Amino acid sequence: MNFHDVRFPASLSFGSVGGPERRTDVVTLANGFEERNTPWAHSRRRYDAGVGMRSLDDVETLISFFEARQGQLFGFRWKDWADFKSGRASGDIAYDDQVIGMGDGTTTVFQLTKTYRSGVFTYTRPIVKPAVGTVRVGIEQDELRDGVEYEVDATSGLITFDQPPQETMVITAGFEFDVPVRFDTDRIQTSVASFQAGDVPNVPVVEVRV
Repeated sequence: MNFHDVRFPASLSFGSVGGPERRTDVVTLANGFEERNTPWAHSRRRYDAGVGMRSLDDVETLISFFEARQGQLFGFRWKDWADFKSGRASGDIAYDDQVIGMGDGTTTVFQLTKTYRSGVFTYTRPIVKPAVGTVRVGIEQDELRDGVEYEVDATSGLITFDQPPQETMVITAGFEFDVPVRFDTDRIQTSVASFQAGDVPNVPVVEVRV
């Protein structure tokens, strides 16, 4: 897999512009009504890494990171400052932030997920790049011990229990996470003169499936 498990400098992604993108096919019928469908089960996020550049040192860091990824060839981690926690952005991580599954007495591996709610409607997003050292897991009202009662795969977001949770037991988790992305260009254009005048490079970044 063409993915480097390294995070784009968080100080440079801070202030960047971007967010989720959906794809919807809209067909207008003869009677004026619409039929809407989507080929995507999950949204795809896009960002502009150039907006976070504040100095020529930042540009140098960006170019080094770009060259090490060989342009679009290798993916990497990206911290989305608007959405990087299992709970509220202003709150602390808690082991019961998200419900990630239900025990059946057999299954030992569960995927980290984050559920977005608006009224009675929800969307569940798989989390495949949790931030190392931030994951907390619980069953029912008890927090478990990392490395003793469960293991975290930070490259896939999979939680593996040493014993399968019993039937009907609610499995919860709290965590910080990154977005797997790649550069959406093989070229970066910038100049010292234009940057000092307030112009910043356009560096598109797009989410990838891993």
